[in-house]
Amino acid sequence: MTDQPIATTSHGSVRGAVADGGVLVFKGIPYAAPPVGPNRFQPPRPVEPWTSTRDATRFGPTAPQAEGTGPLADLVPRSIIPGDDYLNLNVWTPDTSGAAPVMVFVHGGAFTSGSGSIGGYDGTRFARDGVVLVTLNYRLGADGFLWFGDGTPNLGLLDQVAALTWVRDNIAGFGGDPANVTVFGESAGAMSVCTLLAMPLARGLFHRAIAQSGAAHSVVSPATARLIGTRLAAILGVAPTREGVASVSTDRLLAAQTRVATEVGARPRAKLWGEVARNLMPFEPVVDGDVLPGPPIERIAGGAGSDVDVLIGTNTEEARLFVVPTGAISKIRSAVLHLAALRYGLPVGSAVRRYRANRPGSTPGDVLAAVITDWYYRIPALRLAEAHGRTHVYEFAWRSPAYDGALGACHVIELPFVFDNLDEPAFAALSDGHAPQKLADTVHRAWVDFATSGDPGWPVYSPDHRVAMVFDTDSATVEDDRADERVLWDGRR
Repeated sequence: MTDQPIATTSHGSVRGAVADGGVLVFKGIPYAAPPVGPNRFQPPRPVEPWTSTRDATRFGPTAPQAEGTGPLADLVPRSIIPGDDYLNLNVWTPDTSGAAPVMVFVHGGAFTSGSGSIGGYDGTRFARDGVVLVTLNYRLGADGFLWFGDGTPNLGLLDQVAALTWVRDNIAGFGGDPANVTVFGESAGAMSVCTLLAMPLARGLFHRAIAQSGAAHSVVSPATARLIGTRLAAILGVAPTREGVASVSTDRLLAAQTRVATEVGARPRAKLWGEVARNLMPFEPVVDGDVLPGPPIERIAGGAGSDVDVLIGTNTEEARLFVVPTGAISKIRSAVLHLAALRYGLPVGSAVRRYRANRPGSTPGDVLAAVITDWYYRIPALRLAEAHGRTHVYEFAWRSPAYDGALGACHVIELPFVFDNLDEPAFAALSDGHAPQKLADTVHRAWVDFATSGDPGWPVYSPDHRVAMVFDTDSATVEDDRADERVLWDGRR
C-alpha cells in the first residue's frame, strides 16, 4: 500500500495519506466553489476542475464563525481554519476499491459554528470497521441562513445537498457504495438531517438517516427570518438586504451575529423574534415554500422520506450542558421553573409536580433542565418516530462524572462513543477521562450496523410499540419510558 494513495474525482485526482491501521484519509476536497465574491449568497456553484493531482493531506478552510468563549469552549472545542475555499469535505476509507457502506456526517453548532475538521469527528474507527466516512463544512450564520424574502434561501442546506451530490457522483472512487449512503448529524446537524428528509432536492441522495439530539421542529417562518435579518442589518448600519450585509467585513458580521444571539437570549419575546424566541437560534432553516416547502415534521407525517430508514435519539439530560458549566443550574428558583413551564404551554402545577416526583431530591434547576430537554430534544424526536413509521429510537443515558457528576448525560456526550474516539483530546473534558470503552463498542457498532443494513439491533418505534434502546454501562431496550412525562406534551409539542 502506497503512503500517498490517489483517488479520482470528477474534478481531478487527489492525493491522501495513510492513517492508523492502514486507513486512507483524504482531506479538504472541494465539493463546491468558494462562496465569496460573485458566489456570495448564491446557491453552491460547481468546482473548477484541476489538472495536476491535488494535495488532500490537510484539512481545508472552515466556514467563518466566532471563536468559542466561556466554559463551553473547553467542552465543545472548535476548529477554525481561515480561507475562502471552505465548502470542502474529508473522506476516511478502508480502501479505494470495493463498495463499502458510506456515512456522511453533518456537524452541529446551532447553525453558527462547527466544522468537519474537529478532531473528535475523525473517521478512522469507522473506516476500520468497513465504512467510508465523510465529514463536511457548510455555510453558517447569515451566509447560510439569512433571508429577507428574495433570492435563494437555505444556502447552508443547499451546501449539504451539494456535498451529498458529490458523494453520489464520486464516492465510488474512494471505495464507497453510492447506493448505500447514510447521512447522520448531531444537534443542528441532526436538525439538518431531518430537514433534508423533507426537502425535494435531497430525495434519493441518501438511503438511511441518523439524527442525534435534533429532530424536525427547528425551522422558522419567512416573517421570523425577516425579523432576524432586519435586526442584523440595523446593528451593522446597512440596508436590510443581502447586498447590504455582504458589504461589511467578516469580523463585523460575526460580531453582529453574536449580538443578535445575545439580544434574543436577553429578551426572548415572540413580538421581537418570532419562533426564535422559543429555541434561541437566530439562524436556522426557513420554510420558504420552495427549497423547503413546509415544516419538516408536517412533510414527514405526509410521507416525505418514507423510503428512508431512520435512527433517532437524544441524551437523557441534554440541557445540563448549558446550565451546569456556567453555574446557572444552582441559581434557578422555582419561579423561573414555573414561568418556563408556562411558556412551553405545560399545565404548570401538575407538570412540575410530575417532573419533581420522578427526580427525588431535585432542585428547581434540575427540573428545569429536564423540562427543557424534553421540549427541545426528546419530544420532537418521538414525534418524528411517530410520524415516520420506519424509525428506531435510542436514548443515551451514561452520566459523565465531570463537574462532580453534575454534567450527567448531557448534550454532545454521545459523540465520542459514536465515533469510538474516547482517546480524542477534544472530547476528554466531557467525560473527565472516565468514558467506558465497552459502551463505545456497543454504540459505535449499532451505528455501523444501521448504516450497513438499516437494523441497529432493536425494533422500530411506533405509537403501539414505543420501544427504545437505552445506552448505558449496561444497555437494554425499554418500552414507553417516562410515559407520564411524555403525555404531558400531547397537543403541546
